[in-house]
Amino acid sequence: MYSKILKAIWTVAILVFFASLFFIMTISYSYFTIFQKILLRNETELAAQGVTISGKEFFDKLDTANYRITWIDRDGNVLYDNEVNSEYMENHLEREEVRLAIENGYGESDRYSNTLAHRQFYSAKKLPDGSILRLSIVQAAVWTLILGFMQPIVIVIFIALILSFVLSSRLAKNITEPINEIDLENTEKYYGLTEYKEIEPLLRHIAAQKIQLKRDKEQIEETALIRQEFTANVSHELKTPLHAISGYAELLESGLARDEDIKPFARKIREESSRLTTLVEDIIDLTKLDSGDGSRVTESCDLYRIAENAIDSLQSTASEHEVSLNLSGNKAQMVAYPQLLYSIIYNLCDNAIKYNHKGGRVFVSVKQDEKYTTLSVKDTGIGIPLESQKRVFERFYRVDKSRSKEVGGTGLGLSITKHAILVHKGSFDLTSQEGKGSEFTVILPNRQD
Repeated sequence: MYSKILKAIWTVAILVFFASLFFIMTISYSYFTIFQKILLRNETELAAQGVTISGKEFFDKLDTANYRITWIDRDGNVLYDNEVNSEYMENHLEREEVRLAIENGYGESDRYSNTLAHRQFYSAKKLPDGSILRLSIVQAAVWTLILGFMQPIVIVIFIALILSFVLSSRLAKNITEPINEIDLENTEKYYGLTEYKEIEPLLRHIAAQKIQLKRDKEQIEETALIRQEFTANVSHELKTPLHAISGYAELLESGLARDEDIKPFARKIREESSRLTTLVEDIIDLTKLDSGDGSRVTESCDLYRIAENAIDSLQSTASEHEVSLNLSGNKAQMVAYPQLLYSIIYNLCDNAIKYNHKGGRVFVSVKQDEKYTTLSVKDTGIGIPLESQKRVFERFYRVDKSRSKEVGGTGLGLSITKHAILVHKGSFDLTSQEGKGSEFTVILPNRQD
């Protein structure tokens, strides 16, 4: 970062310096040109007085190294020229500076000279006898000016390069040093400080990212712990029915079981096998939900009709437990995952039946507004203790383990329900009171886009 800032500052400094040098040289060249013209006019005035007094003899004693002098009669014929033989020169009556001098007494112009092959400034003065005295000087080229100032320019450039590098280095250090010394673990202590004002948004972003990373780390650790516990619980839950099946099968195989015990043992094997099958199916469903199964597609469906189907499927279970099922509400058209909606209703109703009293009731309600559909499953069952209400959606968590085993629960129903709700970007709520029953409320968006 230091080298990049140094390079940027130094580059800008050099560009500014050369731009300034160019500007100064342009201004200086313009000033020098004006000065040349003023000097030429003054020299013309002096030479005109000399010619008026001494005539052509004036040129004999005159040092004309820097000027071209031309004396022209009133008809435009060249009488004298210090650089070219006047006999071979054309008539000068139409020259701009000569014409202006004849008309106004004095004239100036600048043009490219075909005779001398460079641009010249011309200054002409009308003498008392009507003749014209003209002086000209070569316009100095910009390179002439640069070469004339070459030595000081080189010195200035050298000094500027050194100073710009030193100052750029110091400035880059002053910029990067506070940044390099930032304590990224405590960025909040730099808030409001003048030297960190420009990067305060960055410091706040870093702090926010740290918090997010910390949360992500905690979430990853929590997920890893949940998976570890899930694996241990799955192993335990699978071992129990497998040991029972293996034990009863071993007794039957060895012939140690009495004739009257064969049917009860076979019934136990069937029950444990059924429990094992249900457990495996629930684990598979939960694994699919965890992995975000991409094979699911949304469909247009009616939650009220899905609730009817789920309740029809549970009628035999409800009759067995002497619990009545009641459905109310209206048609609720949604774009969702029908199978997951079915599992939500089925699991909630199944729990409401199995953890109810004989003669108990289950009320299922479906309501819909413009954006959301609300599903409510309320029972008159045993209720859930307050300390367990936050944990009932955990995998394999059972409020009453003895009753769960009695009704054949796997401990995964509500966990599957929770995941299915989250897949739909929905929310849920639980209110319960021991001995009086529970109510699960699920709110789902009408569309999944």
